[in-house]
Amino acid sequence: MKKYKDVVDLHDDHGRLVASNIPVAALSPLVNPAIQKIVAYVKQCVAVNLQGVQTALTTGEVGGKWSMLRGRSTKVDLVGNAEAVARDLKETLQVKPKDDTEVKVLKEGKNLLVTVPAARLNAGVEYTTSATAVAAGLCHVVIDKFNIDMWDADLVHAAVWGRYPQTMDMLGGNVVSLLSVPQQNEGMGYALRNVLAAHIAMITRKNSMNAAALSSILEQTAHWEMGDAMGNFERFHLLGLAYQGLNADNVVYDIVKENAKTGNLGDCVKSTVNRAIADGVIRPLEKTKSGYTIYTTNDLNKWNAYAAAGLMAGTMVTCGAARAMQHTPSVFIYFNDLLERETGLPAVDWGRVAGTGVEMSFFSHSIYGGGNPAVFNGNHIVTRHSKGFCIPCVAAAVALDAGTTIYTPEKLSGVVGEVLSEVPELREPLKYVNEAAIKIKGEF
Repeated sequence: MKKYKDVVDLHDDHGRLVASNIPVAALSPLVNPAIQKIVAYVKQCVAVNLQGVQTALTTGEVGGKWSMLRGRSTKVDLVGNAEAVARDLKETLQVKPKDDTEVKVLKEGKNLLVTVPAARLNAGVEYTTSATAVAAGLCHVVIDKFNIDMWDADLVHAAVWGRYPQTMDMLGGNVVSLLSVPQQNEGMGYALRNVLAAHIAMITRKNSMNAAALSSILEQTAHWEMGDAMGNFERFHLLGLAYQGLNADNVVYDIVKENAKTGNLGDCVKSTVNRAIADGVIRPLEKTKSGYTIYTTNDLNKWNAYAAAGLMAGTMVTCGAARAMQHTPSVFIYFNDLLERETGLPAVDWGRVAGTGVEMSFFSHSIYGGGNPAVFNGNHIVTRHSKGFCIPCVAAAVALDAGTTIYTPEKLSGVVGEVLSEVPELREPLKYVNEAAIKIKGEF
């Protein structure tokens, strides 16, 4: 990648300065070791609902709700023997002794966090290797360890895999990956964007700054993968990731703090413009007879990054005040509308965020009332149009929500969010990405 001249100050999720004058290039997914590790974990880590497998075998309810095989049941104490199951599963998945395979027992044996060895993924071309290897390996372990006969082996398969291969994914199964199967991606490079905002919020344990960071990392890294962040557009995405997602120069935190007590969305727009003026990102171009000031900039990419940071802050202030996630579409529309009226400059993502807000509002509050923000992702037909600047705000809003929806993030995310929150790099991405950027700053 190009070595850009931009440098930023890094801050943590409490707005505390971590390091100064770090090259923004050190935050690129192409070189930052922590971001690469986060993406690797997303591919390698799988959640197993061991209690779910045990219940399915006991009741014969396999393949999801209302899919019961009456008269079929096999009683095995998987939860009580979770440590032994984990040990055997690790041995099954290992490619060689002491590789990066890991099986961690959680919630007194009810769940497993499985890290599939990178060698298994490297031997193929699909990220689905992790889910299929764990599902197949678990079937073998259960059948062998509990002496399941050939007449009940199919029940074990259904309890683990769900309805697959009758369905594209493991519908009703108990092995869950953060990534959807490729057939559910809207196009090339969309895998990392096909993650529910609910998952992000739960993985980061509803810390809004870390939710914004993790979502932005996944969203923006996807744009490198799909070919958007090439040539002149690379710096556009790099600055967007740094300022909106990773709180570069503390812009997001400062605007939230400035407006936390009495501020509203309009105040956040005002703060964003004032900060951009103070930092020399924009300047007055001319003043009309009515007294209206039109602004200009020599760096549209930097202006977009500041605007995106302001959008994140506006989302946090608005949704934080209400403790409700439902305001995100209106924030997308009106923050950008007010920003364009105030400056005469293009708003976040050249208008794509505002347009996405109109569509998101229509589908979640109008003809289709079931789509609360937690169910959306960057792959969704409604929200995929913005180039990585919408879903981080949605994830932050979901993290701030106090249980105002019927379909809560806890219910939507379930085991996968709870289990993957045990991975430190996924739970606290800001900390690890900052540390990695500091270590490699000398390369630039």
